[in-house]
Amino acid sequence: MPQKSIQEPAREVPIYGEYEVAVLGGGPAGIAAAATAARAGKRTLLIERYGFLGGMGTAAGVTNFCGLHGNVHGEHHRLVQGIASELLARIDRLDGLNKPHLILGKVFAQAYDTAAYKIAADDLLATHKVDILFHALGAGVVMSDERRIDALMVETRAGRRAVRSEIFIDCSGDGDLAAWAGVPFEVGDEQGHPLYPSMMLRLNGIDPEKAGDAWRTIPQLMEQATAARTHRFPRRSAIVRPQRSGIEWRVNFTQVAREDGHAINGIEPDDLTRGEIEGRKQALAAFEFLRTVPGFEKSYIVDLPPQLGIRETRRIKGGYQLSGEDVLGCASFEDSIGVNGWPIEAHIPGDVVFTFPPIPESRGFNELPYRMLLPEGVDNLLVAGRCASMTHEGQSAARVSGACFVMGEAAGSAAALALAGNRMPRDIAVEKLQETLNQQGAFIGRGQAVPEGL
Repeated sequence: MPQKSIQEPAREVPIYGEYEVAVLGGGPAGIAAAATAARAGKRTLLIERYGFLGGMGTAAGVTNFCGLHGNVHGEHHRLVQGIASELLARIDRLDGLNKPHLILGKVFAQAYDTAAYKIAADDLLATHKVDILFHALGAGVVMSDERRIDALMVETRAGRRAVRSEIFIDCSGDGDLAAWAGVPFEVGDEQGHPLYPSMMLRLNGIDPEKAGDAWRTIPQLMEQATAARTHRFPRRSAIVRPQRSGIEWRVNFTQVAREDGHAINGIEPDDLTRGEIEGRKQALAAFEFLRTVPGFEKSYIVDLPPQLGIRETRRIKGGYQLSGEDVLGCASFEDSIGVNGWPIEAHIPGDVVFTFPPIPESRGFNELPYRMLLPEGVDNLLVAGRCASMTHEGQSAARVSGACFVMGEAAGSAAALALAGNRMPRDIAVEKLQETLNQQGAFIGRGQAVPEGL
């Protein structure tokens, strides 16, 4: 019979460094967690597999912050403040931030230039004296015992290295660190199917005057093309919006599936490989259609991002799972560490369906409990971002960048408080964490005045 496995020889692994806080993943959650922990005076390392920060916002070409804003009784407010405000200000100084724009007439999102985001994130972490290790892929953990992580193993161009830390924060998006440490997790819906990924693209060479508000007319043109059988689209809902320059637009017509119609699984290597190739095929087809739209005749693809845009893989099981009912019911929690104003965003076969809390009757946001950052079974670990403790429906709302900034800032602050008090993160006084977040300018709900402005 063919051999199914090989035994890797034992080897000594050099220690890259010893830290108080080690963060895996440089997306919104990781940026916020690392900056906040380091600002509190803790020796902090951020480990990122690419050579830049931003997570799906840069690596997958999302170019759009969702969840920073909320519709509060019919009025629009930017709810996510704190460390996110520092980052946004830096992007704005680089002239890389668009004005917020309405989604479905109900909630704001905010586009940005990806180069500006990368530069601004570098500057934010440098200002707060975060050590960064780029081009390092997490590869496993070494446990002190079943409840405590001793070291994170990473693969670098110089070979495997070990990072020791007193507290680890998993902001990998995929829950990698938590899974290696034995934390229980879920993937996808009740049948194990995650949200569909997408392949973004950016076009240049658009005539802005001729294109006008093309995002309003393109859905009808898609219907006409479908009826005439000149083009086929993997999903009905399309994103076609201008960047700050007007001659560059971001585009997403894609929905990447397996041959059986279910979503590509972002933690399966063969699925990911097929997804990358299929995503680029779909992006090319979207471009060919857009060349038929007024204003886009001379456009060209200026960027296909380094990777497929993954929305959901592992979700860890923690002290509380944020649910879809929490989102639609605008839930409050005694241990709130921030808020989410984004609706449920269900990526179903062939379409995207948004479900909002009642507008304008409701306040339009739910609070996020600290317990969703605390994984079962491991003491010196926090988990922030799209892999935190949520149900499939809850994650479809709180996976977006706004909520990830919120969770990351809370995780970094909690780690610093735990170290200062010689405690485990689950044992800190939540009231002290909430007071710290308030002092840092974060909005956590809990009866605070809603921040004014966009």
